[in-house]
Amino acid sequence: MDLEDLRAIPAWEWPKYTADLIRDTLENQQSGESVRELAAHMAGDLTVMSDDFAALLLKIIADSGEPDRLRGVAAISLGPVLEMAYLAMEDFDDEAITGPMFERILETLKSLYFDEKTPKEVRRRILEAAVRAPQDWHEEAVRKAYEAGEKDWRITAIFCMGLLPKFEREILAELKNPDVDLHREAILAAGGRELHAAWAHVSALLGDRAAPKNLRLAAIEASASIQPKKAKPILIKLADSRDEEIAEAAEDALAMTDDFTDSGEWE
Repeated sequence: MDLEDLRAIPAWEWPKYTADLIRDTLENQQSGESVRELAAHMAGDLTVMSDDFAALLLKIIADSGEPDRLRGVAAISLGPVLEMAYLAMEDFDDEAITGPMFERILETLKSLYFDEKTPKEVRRRILEAAVRAPQDWHEEAVRKAYEAGEKDWRITAIFCMGLLPKFEREILAELKNPDVDLHREAILAAGGRELHAAWAHVSALLGDRAAPKNLRLAAIEASASIQPKKAKPILIKLADSRDEEIAEAAEDALAMTDDFTDSGEWE
């Protein structure tokens, strides 16, 4: 099997040689860019993540000779392990990476983010990954990104707001943004922060068949964490939608409402 074949398999069913295949692909600069990007994405899965993989991803992120997009994917791939390590509260015995590697990742990402030579796309992805383990510098960095005047930076900033405190006002303001991309990101951020003040807006989107589908999909996802009890009966109806994307998103969200409400099987 190659990486494309393995991508279609749940990570917990990957064969033992998967880690070696990912590593070989990442280290081989003669491999196609798209294949190396896929390898970088897969390297971030917690089933294969390790100190060695984290070090390899950091090496790619810091290498100005590597394609910007690959460096960005490598940065994003560190997000899951950063979040898990941060939540471990310094107990790394059962984690994919050690405490020293966790600190190394934090320090390296911060250094590269504030390095003016680091390309914009890479800096954006670094910030999006870094906020999974909140640090003192993140709030100011996110505010500057939000106020930068560029749409790409604003999208990054709103995404980060969904993972950090103190940005509720900005998230709620962006729910009124006519730009669909920014609007969608704000909906997801509202879900990330469990903002009850966003419920009226989100619930309206759930029932608005004329709304852009990507906004409705975001609203479905966010509803499960904003108001799970109120969302559940709406999601049950949406799970029967003829639109497969809507129905699948609703089923996924319903699983989340069960987690929040302990109400058992939604069927």
